[in-house]
Amino acid sequence: MAMDTHIQRGLRHLRKSDPILREVIRKAGPFRLNLRHDRFHALALAIVSQQISGKAARSIWEKLKVVADPLSAERIRQLSVDELRLAGLSRQKASYLVDLATHVFEGRLNLNRIGRLSDDAVIESLIEVKGIGVWTAQMFLIFSLGRLDVLPHGDLGVRMAIQRLYGLDELPDRETCHRIAEPWRPYASIAAWYCWRSLE
Repeated sequence: MAMDTHIQRGLRHLRKSDPILREVIRKAGPFRLNLRHDRFHALALAIVSQQISGKAARSIWEKLKVVADPLSAERIRQLSVDELRLAGLSRQKASYLVDLATHVFEGRLNLNRIGRLSDDAVIESLIEVKGIGVWTAQMFLIFSLGRLDVLPHGDLGVRMAIQRLYGLDELPDRETCHRIAEPWRPYASIAAWYCWRSLE
């Protein structure tokens, strides 16, 4: 079944199952999921972007593409941490990129076949890489693999949106997020996307 058909089915489901989300969907307009097809780039960019502003991340990313040209697992493995730091990376992030490249190059992380795994198995295989945690793995599931039923319960934006939309006194914990998201299943990714939009 085509992705668009799944998305339309998901939107119908969310409108029907959650009146609060129905109003968010009405205000926010069409759902757009721009998939990042280069899976290695998606993970490398996620590492680069951790705990810095979007502007700073873009600047470092552009420099990294020059330092490690062409930007690939094989090329990054040829560079030292100090060479990677020329792009503006911290020593820690440079070492994370080397670890990612090594996992991919040695076949311990097969990005060509990862789309065949279950959501949980994708997360398990990604968090073996230094610098990749559950949140990054969930973002990869949504924005690289197009999985439609991922609830990034640790994401601050999603938690803030749930607090605001559902009138909670404090930021929801994991259990509360999952309880509120139960009617969204199996389209939690689409709901999360609208949670982010609701904050704009």
